[in-house]
Amino acid sequence: MKLVAPKTVPTHIISGFLGAGKTTLLQHLLAQKPEHEVWAVLMNEFGQIGVDQQLITQQQGYAVKELLGGCLCCSSQLPMQIALSRLLSDSKPDRLFIEPTGLGHPAQLLEQLTEPHWQSSLAMRALVIVVDGSRLHDQDWAKQNLYTDQLKAAQIVVLSHIDCMTAADHQAYVALKQEYDTYAQHWIEAENGQVQIQQLDIQQQPVQRKIQPLLRLQQTQAVEPLPEIKQLPYHYVETTQGYTVAGWKLPKRWQFNFYDLLDLLCAQQDWVRIKGIFNTEQGWKSFNFNPQQFNYKSAEESIDNRIELICQSTRDWLAFETQLLQCRINPIDDQHDQIAHASG
Repeated sequence: MKLVAPKTVPTHIISGFLGAGKTTLLQHLLAQKPEHEVWAVLMNEFGQIGVDQQLITQQQGYAVKELLGGCLCCSSQLPMQIALSRLLSDSKPDRLFIEPTGLGHPAQLLEQLTEPHWQSSLAMRALVIVVDGSRLHDQDWAKQNLYTDQLKAAQIVVLSHIDCMTAADHQAYVALKQEYDTYAQHWIEAENGQVQIQQLDIQQQPVQRKIQPLLRLQQTQAVEPLPEIKQLPYHYVETTQGYTVAGWKLPKRWQFNFYDLLDLLCAQQDWVRIKGIFNTEQGWKSFNFNPQQFNYKSAEESIDNRIELICQSTRDWLAFETQLLQCRINPIDDQHDQIAHASG
C-alpha cells in the first residue's frame, strides 16, 4: 500500500497594530474561499470578551475559533498549541488564517509555528502586517517599539485606509518603504481591505537567528555548543533576504558616554541601517542612521540598551562589540557578568 504524506495546511499570520484593519482584510480574504474548501481562522483577543469573531460571517465552510485573554505571541505557548491542534483536528481545513492581537509580537508567533512540531501540519506563508496608512503622519504613533517590531517581522506589508491618506501620509509611506525595504519584500496598497489571496500565497522565507552571550564572553567559555539565551546581555545575528542584522541588548543599568557612542557609530562603514537607544550620561538617547541622515535625539526611558546594524557584507562583530563596551561609564565588574551568564 502506498503511503500518503500528511497534508500541510497553508497558514497565514495576519498581524498589525491596533485598528490597522486586520479583520476587514480577513473578511475579504474569506470571501474568496472556493466552494469545495474549508477555511479556518484562529483569532486572538487580548481581553476576555471576544468581538472579532462576531464580525466574521459564520457560514458553512468556515471554522472560527477565538483565544481570549493575553497574547498568543508571547504568553504561554500551551493554550495556543491546544487551540490550534483542536482547530486542525476538528475542522481539517484547507487553509488557515491566524490573527494575533494588535498588541502582539508576530515574530515570536512565527518562531513558534516554524518549530519541528508543526512542520508536518503547517505550511507557513509570508507573514503579513497591516499598516494604517492614514496614521503614518503621526510620528509618536509610528515610532512605537511594538509597531516597528511588527514591521521588522513582515515579509508582506498591506497598506490600509489609503482613501484617508493625506499628503503627509503619502510622504511618510515613501520613507517607510525605504526604511524597511531590507525586511518586507512586498508592499500592497489595499482599498477597503481588498487583497487577492494569490498576493499573499507566498512561502515564508526562513530566518536564521542565533542568540548567544556577548562575543567576548563566548571566548572565555567552554568549547561546547552554547545554548541560545534570552537573558541580558546578549548578542544576536539574523540573516535574511541577503542582509545581515546584528544586534545587542544590554542591561538598562549600564550607562554609556554619549559622545563616545556617537563617534563609534559615525565611524562605521558599509552599512545599510543603524538604530539604537542608550542610557547615557546626558539621558536616554536614540540613534537612527541611514546613509543619507545621521539622526539622534533624546528618548523616553527604555527597558534596556539596544542597537541593531544592517549590512550586506561580513563584519568583524567582535571588534565592534569591544568598541561598544568601551563606551560604557564605570562598567560593573565583568567577572560578575561572566558568572551570571555561566549560571544562567
